[in-house]
Amino acid sequence: MPGMVSRNPRAGVPPTSAAPDPQPPLQQLSDAVPGVALAEAVPGLGPWQGDWPEGAHYDPELLAGGDRRNVADRYRYWTVEAIRADLAARAHPFHVAVENWEHDFNIGAIVRTANAFAAAGVHIVGRRRWNRRGAMVTDRYLPVLHHPDVAALVRWTASGNWPIVALDNLPGASPLEAAELPKRCLLLFGQEGPGLSDEARAAASALYEITQYGSTRSLNAGAAAAIAMYHWALQHATPGLST
Repeated sequence: MPGMVSRNPRAGVPPTSAAPDPQPPLQQLSDAVPGVALAEAVPGLGPWQGDWPEGAHYDPELLAGGDRRNVADRYRYWTVEAIRADLAARAHPFHVAVENWEHDFNIGAIVRTANAFAAAGVHIVGRRRWNRRGAMVTDRYLPVLHHPDVAALVRWTASGNWPIVALDNLPGASPLEAAELPKRCLLLFGQEGPGLSDEARAAASALYEITQYGSTRSLNAGAAAAIAMYHWALQHATPGLST
């Protein structure tokens, strides 16, 4: 816990026949990588085998060349735009925000986790630039908004009635594991190291910490964010409904 511290080219050969909208065939990648078994091959799927499926959500270039992206199987061969639209349509009613005053390297991991839990969006507070490496390109598929300061974030939450729930191991914080989180909320995390700023603490309607049992003073910000999102999902997400 902090402080506890393309565009997708649509050109290509059109589908050759009408067909139902099947799931991608999970054929061995040896078709695309001769002599390499599925378990040993590069991630993803090779070119679509057989007649192409119909649907504007399919990317002809991916159907022809294969899909090696970091996406769930249900989204294989889909365009970026189609994936974004589908995720937005079934996004969970919570947002995630993280302060970024010192170019925090954890933000990429937090964005990736927010994508995994179908968060409605991620908010970067402070510096606009952030380290995208840990995001593994997942930032393409969900809204990532920037706010120059906490005051701007507070104005955004007020306009949409998103209560701010902050996490840090600060005096007065309640244990997260005993908390009933609001279904509609924004989870706010501080910068790795210094943790939540004074402005962020003042803006929060609730403050929680993750109980620790070892000798370390703090959890990594990315790990803390993942625990908090999982805690929200245990209370409000539909069991078994995933990608």
